[in-house]
Amino acid sequence: MIPRKAVIAVAGFGTRFLPATKVVPKELLPIVNKPVVQYLVEEAVNSGIKDIILVTRAGTQAVGDHFDSSRELEIHLAEQEKHDYADLVREVAKMANIAVVRQGRHLPYGNGTPLLAASSFLDRGEPFVYMFGDDLVLSETPCVGQLIEVYRRHSPAAVIAFQDMPMPEATRYGLARLKAGTEPKELEFIVEKPPVEEAPSTLAQLGRFVLPWRTIEILQTQPVGKGNELWLTDANHTLCREGRVLAHQIEGTWYTTGDPLRYLIANVEYALRDREIGAEFAAYLRNLEIPARSVER
Repeated sequence: MIPRKAVIAVAGFGTRFLPATKVVPKELLPIVNKPVVQYLVEEAVNSGIKDIILVTRAGTQAVGDHFDSSRELEIHLAEQEKHDYADLVREVAKMANIAVVRQGRHLPYGNGTPLLAASSFLDRGEPFVYMFGDDLVLSETPCVGQLIEVYRRHSPAAVIAFQDMPMPEATRYGLARLKAGTEPKELEFIVEKPPVEEAPSTLAQLGRFVLPWRTIEILQTQPVGKGNELWLTDANHTLCREGRVLAHQIEGTWYTTGDPLRYLIANVEYALRDREIGAEFAAYLRNLEIPARSVER
C-alpha cells in the first residue's frame, strides 16, 4: 500500500518575517510568482497524490482561499483579455482535492500537532505523506515521489528525507544517526541541532516524510517535550525502536524558507530557473555591484 493523502503543515506564525506576516500567512509569501504552499501542493500532485489536507491556524483562511475558485477575478481577467492569467487562476483551483483544517488552540504547539489536527481526514492503517510548509526541493523527480518509491520498494515503517549539508550549517537541523551496515540506510535516531564535535553525520532532516498511521497513535499519547512542544522527532524515535525507518538522501536541492535570508536565497535560485525572467535576472546579478557594507534596516 502506498500513500494516497498528504498533510501539509501551514500553521506557523511566521514570527521571523514580522511585520510582513502580521496579516499574510508566511506560506503565502511568494517565491517568484507563486506562494510557497503552492509549490508544495504541486510537488504532492506531481507525485501522484490528489487528496491534500492543509493544517492552518485560526485567522489564516487566506491559505485555503488561494486554492478556491475566484469567479470575480476570472471574469475581470477575461474582460481584460488576459486569458493566460485567467487560466493560471483556474488551474490553481483544480489541481487537487484540498481540505483545510484549523489547528485548535486546545492542542499543544509543535511540529507533530498538525497530524493530530488532520487525523480524522486520514485513513486508519494507511500510510500518508507529511510536508513542512517551510521546505522546498528543486529536483527532477519530485521529492515526495522519491520517498513514495522508496516506501513502495522496501515496505519500511517510515521514510524520512535527508540532505547532506556542509558544516557548520548542518548543525542548524536534526542530523541522522544511521544504523551501521544497513542498505538501504536505516535510521537509528535523530540528533537535534548538535554541536559540530558531536554531530553523528552531515545528513540533515528536511520536512518530507512518509509515515504510518502508528505515528498518529504515538502522538496521541506522547507527552510534550523540549520547549513544551509536541515533537515529531520524538514520535519518529519511537518508530525507530519499533521497526525499520529508512533515511532517504534526496536527489535534488533543499531550500528552507523559514527565515528571511534563506527565503531570499530560495527566491534567487527559483528566479534563475524561471523560463520568463531567468536569463534577465542572471544578467542583472552578474552586473550587480555589492555595497561595501550591508544597509541597515
